[in-house]
Amino acid sequence: MPDGSATVHLYRPKLATILSEGYSLDHFRKDVLAALTVAVVALPLSMAIAVASGVSPARGLYTAIIGGALVSMLSGSRYQIGGPAGAFIVLVAATGAKFGIEGLLLTVLVSGLMLTLVGLLRLGTLIRHIPHPVTVGFTCGIAITILASQLKDLGGLQLAHEPGLLVPKLFALSGVLNTLNPAALGIGIGSAALIFFLKHVRPNWPGMLIAVAAASVLSFAFGLHIETIGTRFGELPHGMLMPRLPAISPALLLAILPSALSFTLLGGVESLLSAKVADSMTGRKHRSNMELVGQGIANIGSALFGGICVTGTIARTATNVRAGARTPISGILHSAFLLLFMLVAAPLASYVPLAALAGVLVAVCWNMAEKKEFWHLLGHAPSAAVLIATFGLTLLWNLTAGIVAGCVLAALFAYFRKAVPEEGE
Repeated sequence: MPDGSATVHLYRPKLATILSEGYSLDHFRKDVLAALTVAVVALPLSMAIAVASGVSPARGLYTAIIGGALVSMLSGSRYQIGGPAGAFIVLVAATGAKFGIEGLLLTVLVSGLMLTLVGLLRLGTLIRHIPHPVTVGFTCGIAITILASQLKDLGGLQLAHEPGLLVPKLFALSGVLNTLNPAALGIGIGSAALIFFLKHVRPNWPGMLIAVAAASVLSFAFGLHIETIGTRFGELPHGMLMPRLPAISPALLLAILPSALSFTLLGGVESLLSAKVADSMTGRKHRSNMELVGQGIANIGSALFGGICVTGTIARTATNVRAGARTPISGILHSAFLLLFMLVAAPLASYVPLAALAGVLVAVCWNMAEKKEFWHLLGHAPSAAVLIATFGLTLLWNLTAGIVAGCVLAALFAYFRKAVPEEGE
């Protein structure tokens, strides 16, 4: 049984540890440069994820500003960058469509309380042991689902009601192909192509921001008749909302609980995976339970300020490490840079074509899917069975069903391997 001092250490944010050891001017300079680099990546991505999730781009920025700052302040990882994540797009969109924005904010708030409780109960280790084929299966399933959700904006298709499930969605989109907007399709595909090209020839350049800026300039200069952030959502606000509790009623609270559980499960998995990636890049070790507590409080804060769900983001965290960050101060400063954008340059976002944001998410989906690992696991039974079950149910039903089915199947295989020893054992 750990003593009191060990327990305090487990729940001490990395920021507190670093500040107690001393913070130098050299560390600050490196953190500022890393923060600016990450903010440039997070700016278009936060807006794209929000739009794809069925909420305004401003809510994506609220999430990155408030949630991102709280994650860095309270994280159990030195390099973790928090914000809206592509993996949540389907869950957020479905929850918002079913319960409205107040129901969505309440779901984020409740999932934050749940994540905090999971961390305080020291269950972070259990989440870290979700089988590898399950994580690969649901990640690839989510990538395809997100890609399908972007087809409408990518092609400028006119569809009054877009079904949530994959197969009905594809049938509905195929029925409105006659409304395809060639200009939107060109902007969307061109944006994705430019991101891939820059990643290959200039990997250190902010490809997503360059692609979105170029698409906005072209759309405005040539007067293209395509939908933009401004035409759908109006101008971005020039600052943050005041904090407030979302509407709460017993009936709504009971109704959103299954969605809150899904948010909690995915948030825990994603944040710990991201922290683990940072560990592998730096040789350090994160505090998993403190990480979950920090993520939980960040989600509570995000919901109070009108944001959506927050999690550790693998791509932005890896960018933070590669950009030379030294402490969690870089994550706090990245949120400050995003706030500065809202205060100073919010009107510019009105010119961003939605097709360009869809192109950004096409690139995200391609990078997100663990393609090599997927094909590798297919050749190894019983991992292949767990992978296919998770992947298939994530695609055809939902993420929670895929994760639960994959974990149960993996547990059954593990049990039978122990119960029936191989010949010669």
